[in-house]
Amino acid sequence: MKLDRTDLRILTELQKNGRIPNVELAELVHLSPSPCLMRVKKLQAAGYITGYSALIDLAKFDEILTVFTEVTLSHHRQIDFDRFQQAVEKIDDCLECHLMSGGFDYLLKFVTRGIAEYQALIEGLVEQDVGIEKYFNYVVIKSPFSKSHLPLNTLFGPQSASS
Repeated sequence: MKLDRTDLRILTELQKNGRIPNVELAELVHLSPSPCLMRVKKLQAAGYITGYSALIDLAKFDEILTVFTEVTLSHHRQIDFDRFQQAVEKIDDCLECHLMSGGFDYLLKFVTRGIAEYQALIEGLVEQDVGIEKYFNYVVIKSPFSKSHLPLNTLFGPQSASS
């Protein structure tokens, strides 16, 4: 499925408000409600829209710790990457896992109730013997902003979308 400008506008608006009524969405993207709903369903069926969720403000909670962790594996075979990723995916407190190029293999993002909980988590991961050679922790002091939407207009502007 090739996306056009209208599809990109729909995705942009749904990122801002996933609960927007179809009639309002149709108005914002300059379609009538029925074709708009059909396009949304096509975008869902094609896998461009994978779900809807509520955004939670972590600042409203006390004693929440965010830690970014760089992980370097001992070995770099596909089986080593698979084993590590499977172990990390089972950890609810690990929100993101990125395979990196450069000086380390993975960048992980953890959100826990505090430093003791994080330390127990990372020690448990090391004890599982999933191939961790070394890791470095970076505790977040403050998050001035965090964006939850993709910059679709910049990524797929007029030059890459057909009309």
